[in-house]
Amino acid sequence: MPGVAAPPPGSRPDPVSPAGEVPLQARYAEARDTLQAWLDSGVLVPDAVPALYVYEQSGPDVLQRGLIGDVGLTDPAQRIILPHEDVFPGPIADRLALMSTTRANLEPIFLLYDGDNGAATRLVDEVASTRSPLVSARTEDGLTHRLWAITDPAEIAAINDDLHHRQALIADGHHRYATYRVLQRQERATHHLHTPTPTPTTDTGAGTAGQGDGGLAPGPSDFGLALLVDSRAYPPDLKAIHRVIQGLPLAEAVARAKGSWQVHDYKDLASGLAALDRAPEPAFLLAGEDGSHLLTDPDPVQLARAMPAEHSDRWNSLNTSVLAEFVLPVLWEMRDNDRTVRIVHHDTDAAVRLAAEIGGTAVILKPLAVEDVLAVAAGGERVPRKSTSFGPKPRTGLVLRTFAID
Repeated sequence: MPGVAAPPPGSRPDPVSPAGEVPLQARYAEARDTLQAWLDSGVLVPDAVPALYVYEQSGPDVLQRGLIGDVGLTDPAQRIILPHEDVFPGPIADRLALMSTTRANLEPIFLLYDGDNGAATRLVDEVASTRSPLVSARTEDGLTHRLWAITDPAEIAAINDDLHHRQALIADGHHRYATYRVLQRQERATHHLHTPTPTPTTDTGAGTAGQGDGGLAPGPSDFGLALLVDSRAYPPDLKAIHRVIQGLPLAEAVARAKGSWQVHDYKDLASGLAALDRAPEPAFLLAGEDGSHLLTDPDPVQLARAMPAEHSDRWNSLNTSVLAEFVLPVLWEMRDNDRTVRIVHHDTDAAVRLAAEIGGTAVILKPLAVEDVLAVAAGGERVPRKSTSFGPKPRTGLVLRTFAID
């Protein structure tokens, strides 16, 4: 991958200026100028030859290895790269301004695929086990990050051949991937206007070159920077995202649930969490200042009536789907949006503290199963908002990709 090798993470400030009340393109002029200054001064060093990178994150109970490189941006209808969350126009506009102004991908998206012990996975492990890393750095979260460059054309070809037929799930970076696609469409439209005789090309897969469009030769915008991790070799850490319901006291939330759910009362959070861990899905732990209450075994008739018929059984069985379609609108007469629902990632104690502070109700969920997310995405559906938090995410600042170097 033609790219830019950067210093260790945490060794310099983020180049992006704080968002201000200025046009999006102007907002990121400083980022563009800083990036160019780093290239001119040697803070960032372009690769002399095309390269892929093996990237390892390790720490207490954490080991993840994958490949950082360009992925071809194919038509979504080909179902090569699968999103599992919806995206929104605002974040896409912001990321588009950043990418088009800097002419760069400043951090990789995070993709998962089933490598089935293929050549790419074997080479990743061989490189990480037998070769000296280019970079080794420890970050404040306790993780060690190591990076190796693969520049041998035969090894790069073997990786491309192995990844060509595989399908990948977007674990993190849905808005950036959508932005990749918008930028690709814009660049192709411009190229059509200025290139009367396009060059023929061929379609390729997720791990190789980009897909041609209307006979155009692929350019830098036909690719996007990504970390690809074999989820079979390195299962991701999928954590839950909890909710705190504003304006709904815990006692009222529990009382309104009793007509549809079995409610089990616990004096403390630890006991409630242990019971939630044992309970079959769907199940939720309601918690706040006055204890915790486990909801299990919903009334099947009420549940079936609430869940949308246009969605698959798998989608309708997700705890976040049941929460969004049954618990919130039917039991509590509210929708799952930013006005009524506060989001807390991973930390159950923080969710309960927030609920106590605002006089609301914390809804503690178990994480979704990776196989359920994959199945929903493969079926062309999207999980409800704030359903997944995959980790560990790639650290920003190790590898960048600039369109000019590409």
